[in-house]
Amino acid sequence: MRVLILNGPNLNRLGKREPDAYGTFTLDQLIGELEQFAYANGIELTNSQSNHEGEIIDWLQQAERQSFDGVVLNAGAYTHTSIAIRDAIASMEVPVIEVHISNVYKREEFRHHSYIAPVADGQITGFGKDVYFLGLHALLLRNQRG
Repeated sequence: MRVLILNGPNLNRLGKREPDAYGTFTLDQLIGELEQFAYANGIELTNSQSNHEGEIIDWLQQAERQSFDGVVLNAGAYTHTSIAIRDAIASMEVPVIEVHISNVYKREEFRHHSYIAPVADGQITGFGKDVYFLGLHALLLRNQRG
């Protein structure tokens, strides 16, 4: 099973950016933990982070071209603004799980709307870094059930 973990803008700032909302772990620490989980569960993991909308779309399209079994996507602020990322996901057959470290529905009103949710296979929000593990677990179950 091959999964892409794709992080959007400012997630490279984890550990420094708003620790009350996002925690004190860094992206590198998170990726290390995800790689251990993936290895233990027979998942081939690819990790990417970009602050650029077009690059995120390129990664999504590449995941489909390369026959990935799923994507765990934290699009960051692009969740609330990017119709282009939404359209890229809508055009894909690869399952996409939308994740958010903080509970976006307990935050500013503008964060309550997701362009991605209507075209994603699921959304997990508010459980800190565990959202990534829950997303991987959801993809594992989906893959096992065919």
